[in-house]
Parts: sequence; C-alpha cells; structure tokens
Amino acid sequence: MAALCLAVTGVVLWPTTPPDLAVGKRLQTSGVLAAWHKGDLIVLVRHEERCDRSSNQCQGPEDGLTLPGSQSSAALGQAFKALGMDNSDVLVSPTTRTAQTSRFMFGTTRLSTGTLAICGHTMSEEILTRKTAGRNLLLITHSACISDFERSLGYPHADATEYGSSLFVEVTASGTLKALGIMHARDWTSALKQLKRLEPLYRPPE
Repeated sequence: MAALCLAVTGVVLWPTTPPDLAVGKRLQTSGVLAAWHKGDLIVLVRHEERCDRSSNQCQGPEDGLTLPGSQSSAALGQAFKALGMDNSDVLVSPTTRTAQTSRFMFGTTRLSTGTLAICGHTMSEEILTRKTAGRNLLLITHSACISDFERSLGYPHADATEYGSSLFVEVTASGTLKALGIMHARDWTSALKQLKRLEPLYRPPE
C-alpha cells in the first residue's frame, strides 16, 4: 500500500507530459502569453497529416501533406497570427511535409541548414543557437524530435505529439528551458475565443 501511495504521489508531482494549455485558463496562467510578447519562447510544431500514413487525398508529393493536412496547416497559421508574429522567426525541418506545413501556415519556408532534422540529445543546445534574443523561434518539426526535446526537459514518457500540436518552451532569464505546455491543433479555436474575451487584460505591451 505504501508503495502504491508513493507511485500515485509521484505521478501527481512529476507529470509525464507537459500541461495541456487548453485546460481551464492555462494559456493565460502558464505564462505563455507574457513570454510570447517578450519573444522568450521556443515553439516546436509537429507537421500536419502526412500522405504516406493516410488514406486521405494527397496535396502533392506522397512524402508531403494530405489535403486535410494542408487545410489544418492554414488554420494553425491563423492561430499563431492571432497571437502576433511580428517578433517571431520560423525555422523548418528539411522534409516535404514540414516545408508544406510552414508554407500553408505562413506562406514562407526557411529550411534549417543541413539535410537532417534538428533532433537527438543535443537538440536543446542546437535550438538555442538558432534563437535570437527577444524573438520567438517556431520550429516546424517531427514527433520524434519533439519527444527528444521533451526528454531533455524532464518528460521521458510524454505522450506522442499529435499532428499540428505545439510545444511551448520558455527561455528563462538564466538561459534555462522551461516547458510551459502543449496546445493541440483542435483546441485553438476555443482558446482564441477565450483570449478575445480577456483581450483588455492580455493586450501586448506597446
């Protein structure tokens, strides 16, 4: 019984997955909005639905997105534009599906250098070298790479990232990384409606 209590306590105190930002008012209370306006965030966005793992109609090449995936990408881009993209940079993993996701989100594609995605145990350090102070960095990437990043943040057993989901990570004043939470693509509509109601409280600084 004591061992069971310790196990339950461990799950409560050390969650296996970063918080879901769509729950309650976490998008506001987590610090995401304040960090976004200051340009202190790294956001890892998983590409949208890929053709080679779906029966949906392809948008183009078979290593790219489905038609529903391209439509979801456009909606996801509108969500980020609603937050404001003036102080944000977008970097894209060098594959067709990530490049298409970025193009449908923002109309542009800036591939990361090299032929391989930014992944692995040194991922945190590499991403930090790509981030400009005072500017958010969005990386359009893959579920395996997001899992690598989550492990480096202390979430070795995090749930697999869904298509279009975004992991928000703050770069603190001391230069360390702090996971603030995950927003699933399906939850942006309700989250933005809530933000609109609270707009006077969370308007970005002039």
